[in-house]
Amino acid sequence: MWQILLCLRPWSFSMTVVSVSVGSLLGLVLLDSFNAALALLVLSGMIAVHGASNIINDYLDTVYGVDKSGAPTTLYRLHPLLHKVLTPRQLIAITLILYGIGVLVGIYFILLRGWPIAALAIAGIFAGLEYTAEPLKYKYHGLGEIFVFLIWGPLMTLGAYFVQTGSWQGYQTVLVISVPLGLWVALVLLANNLKDMRYDRETQIVTVPIQLGREKAFKLFAGMACSIYIFSAVGILSGLLPAEIVLVFLSLPLTLRLLRFFTARPQFPPNAEPLTAGIFGCYGGLLIISLLSIYLI
Repeated sequence: MWQILLCLRPWSFSMTVVSVSVGSLLGLVLLDSFNAALALLVLSGMIAVHGASNIINDYLDTVYGVDKSGAPTTLYRLHPLLHKVLTPRQLIAITLILYGIGVLVGIYFILLRGWPIAALAIAGIFAGLEYTAEPLKYKYHGLGEIFVFLIWGPLMTLGAYFVQTGSWQGYQTVLVISVPLGLWVALVLLANNLKDMRYDRETQIVTVPIQLGREKAFKLFAGMACSIYIFSAVGILSGLLPAEIVLVFLSLPLTLRLLRFFTARPQFPPNAEPLTAGIFGCYGGLLIISLLSIYLI
């Protein structure tokens, strides 16, 4: 059971936890509307869909011959098929169960909040499946960063907010806060793609680093990282974001240190992805604390 859980990549759920928590807490901060049970239910549904997407993507990568013995993916985490934790039939069954949980949660919220939830849920499930599935397979065409930005940024944050409030009032603030969250998740994927450039070129996967080359792709990485803080600062100075959110700038030294760490190496290190995700967790934690402080102080 523990091995099956690891195959779902539970460490990646922290990204979902941050986006859903921020969206839910914004309901409390902006409209004084918060229900802990609803927040937990949204989070449960989103994690189920996230886990299902992770495991079906591993299945499809194996079917397409991208994931095979010795691939970078197999060196740092359990792969459900290549490490023989699951059979293809078991993997598909678990995927259907997890998607089923997500659909049931979605149906409840559709009944509670109406058609906007249906639109958001369909878009989220479609984007998760099409990451590696036909006909789009956008992971293989250099579009992964764009889609994960949209999913973990505006889509998930706005969805959690609407579940709490049943209103679009204050959506401008929600959107502005969601942009850095989406950028962080895109950075995690970009770090992974920079790390895997050689292997991706061998397997003929077209990622952003393959399209741009390492130097330009790293400049994009650094520019996206800096834009997170620029965007946050502009949001605060323009009044769209509460001043308390300045707390997220405590993570800036860690981000700059990460950029220096990557710059000093000829190749992106094997742990580039978790290092980037760790700083996103710090940023997200500080953002959650700042939102709570607005309400509590």
